Amino acid sequence: MNDRIIRIVFYSLSFLMLAAFMLASRDAGISGDEEVHLNQSEMVYNYFATHGQDKSSLHTPKTFLQYYGQSFDNITTILIHWFQIEDTYGFRHLMSSVAGWLTIFITALFAVYLSGYSAGIIVLLLFFVSPVFLGHSLNNLKDIPFALAYISSIFFILKFFSTNDKLHWKTALLLTLSIAFAISIRAGGFLLLCYLWLYFFVFNGVVFIANKKFAIKNILNQLAWVFGISIAAYLLGLIFWPYALQNPLVNPLKSYMVMTKFPTTLRQIFEGQSYWSDFLPWYYLPKYMVITIPILVFAGLAMFFAFSKQLFRSKQALYFSFILFSIVFPAAFVIIQKSNLYGSWRHFLFIYPSIVLLSAIGFSKLFSFLKNKYYKILLAVAIIVMGVHPLKFMIHNSPYYYLYYNQFVGGLKGAYGNYETDYYYHSVREAAEWLGDYLKTQKITTSVKVGSNFSIHWYFRNQKNVSTSYFSYVERSRKDWDYAIIANSYIHPDKLKNKTWPPKNTIHVIYADSIPICAVIKRNTKFDYEGIKKLEAGQASDAILLLEEALKVDPQNEYLWYKYGWAQYESKAIEKAEFALNSGLKISQNDERILQLLGDLALAKGDTINATQYYENSIVANRKFVTSYVKLANIYTHSDIQKSRSLLRTCFQINPRYKTAVKALANSYRNSDPGIAKKYDELAKTLK
Repeated sequence: MNDRIIRIVFYSLSFLMLAAFMLASRDAGISGDEEVHLNQSEMVYNYFATHGQDKSSLHTPKTFLQYYGQSFDNITTILIHWFQIEDTYGFRHLMSSVAGWLTIFITALFAVYLSGYSAGIIVLLLFFVSPVFLGHSLNNLKDIPFALAYISSIFFILKFFSTNDKLHWKTALLLTLSIAFAISIRAGGFLLLCYLWLYFFVFNGVVFIANKKFAIKNILNQLAWVFGISIAAYLLGLIFWPYALQNPLVNPLKSYMVMTKFPTTLRQIFEGQSYWSDFLPWYYLPKYMVITIPILVFAGLAMFFAFSKQLFRSKQALYFSFILFSIVFPAAFVIIQKSNLYGSWRHFLFIYPSIVLLSAIGFSKLFSFLKNKYYKILLAVAIIVMGVHPLKFMIHNSPYYYLYYNQFVGGLKGAYGNYETDYYYHSVREAAEWLGDYLKTQKITTSVKVGSNFSIHWYFRNQKNVSTSYFSYVERSRKDWDYAIIANSYIHPDKLKNKTWPPKNTIHVIYADSIPICAVIKRNTKFDYEGIKKLEAGQASDAILLLEEALKVDPQNEYLWYKYGWAQYESKAIEKAEFALNSGLKISQNDERILQLLGDLALAKGDTINATQYYENSIVANRKFVTSYVKLANIYTHSDIQKSRSLLRTCFQINPRYKTAVKALANSYRNSDPGIAKKYDELAKTLK
């Protein structure tokens, strides 16, 4: 196949992918962080529209989004306002798909630059069977644009220093814009400025070793360019970022420090257990990548390393070293820093294009190495066979591509209950649209309350008789609702494995690979809601009667058993309380609240041994369940004061604003060291 035909194939495939991306984006649901980023972008728009008078975007104590530049969100919202686009999310997803396609196209051009159009075509094909990346490309306006900025910056850094590239000013402009774009999305983009300077020194060091002398004139010329690019990229990166504009020197640095230790923590399913994201094993990131990236991509990487001796002896050795560094360094950095990670590896989608690039180079080199055409045909067949698994998943599970797991864990079925599934709530759209049609089909025109563990207001904006609310699935009985839409996110693995989710009153289920990822639930009784209200009002006897009726309807609701056990405990019916709580444990054996209350019951009977065990188990179930630390510390106060203090210090480290733990620490030193006790007393006075 001659070069002209290969180029035609390359560009034809590229633009077919663009059309496919834009079409697929129409089916995308609202992603997990999308609403809060949209709201922030609206505040940013108002900041600029009022010439800085509206400062709401500068104060975001719950979302911390003041520390994000999120320029792609902001630009998209500006376009929505300018062109008066009504389908806000539809346009956002269209923009996201374009960013995803551009990421792929730039990566493919990178491959062309390194190894020709054949390698570029392989990049396109590898991305075409990369479900996780494609799935996020449909509606992730934060991580996908950052991936675009990252791979573009790596590409143009290499081109800028290439002796074969004479168009320095054009490359410099593209490099400046790429780094600025990265900075404008998130503070981690500053890393690319470090990459630029690192490559400048390494490149000139290699040139010196090769020539045994410094080309002072060239170095000074490069230094001027690098300095200018750095300043320009830095300043351009702040244009759409109100918080950074308040103090361009200090605030971006503050943002970077916040991002390295992001304060929001979530509970995640990993290896069949529920972890807090800041306590996950160090290998969380690499393992998630290993089990969700198609095996085909790993095969290409294996070929790359198989040919590494040849590649790293070529004139492109520095290129490949730098690309590898751009993959390994960020991952190693967060592992060493013990950074807070969650949501699979979506925060690291930006290194995936470089991984695909090296994989494509590996396959390209293997094709070149094989001289026999039949061997080449066999290789092509092997590539097709390895691509069947992810491609089949996407065909059968559109648009839920990002739920893909490879054969290492038995696909999505093998991952169910052991790893997260719909952690970004893509399935909520399909469920909401089904429920909307159901309400119309049933001709329900009276007021309907629909709750969810994700924001669903947008989906019901045109159905005036529907009001929406948010609640966690576990505490659904505390809320007033008629129907609920529950995505398979933050559902405890116990409930997934014992199949108590979706519950029996589910009227519709969204599946991916026969795995339930979202449920539409119809409420059969409100005795649970009324009973809990009575209990919270201190009317335990009335609560017992109502909760007993509720449990007849919904006996698989561990939260109801917990509240029923609490009501019996309040009524001094200890044996009935224990029966209720143990019934709840059969449904969810790691429910920290049930375990703690069983500890309270044991302690009330003077059984400190069992009380200790229950409190310890509740901490194992939820290591941030601070109340159990204090209860357990109180048990050890007289028998082991050092252990008691150790528990309280751990509790304080987890939640420095938990006043009860601070006061307990003060009391533990009251007699032995009044000075320390006084310090804790003073601290307690500052806490609410």
